[in-house]
Amino acid sequence: MANALNWQAQGETLALTGDLDRETLLPFWQQREALIADKTTLDVSGLNRVDSAGLAVLVHVYQAQLSRGGMTIAGASDRLKTLIALYNLNEIIPVS
Repeated sequence: MANALNWQAQGETLALTGDLDRETLLPFWQQREALIADKTTLDVSGLNRVDSAGLAVLVHVYQAQLSRGGMTIAGASDRLKTLIALYNLNEIIPVS
């Protein structure tokens, strides 16, 4: 069973915790526009698990913020970096 996905705004940062997967992402997806509107950093260091559906959400959020000045995705785990590399998305969604 997946751990719930939670988020917390901290200034210009939105921090995600828990699992970002197809079972947990719907509430975040439904609120994403309001959640990321004024954010410049998405902190993913608190994510335990990200599947391909979760990765698609991260790509969407990152790309949506490009027109607003961009967004940094910080705290990516080695697992998330590997998933991004496996899908050949390093140039589309740079993570640190």
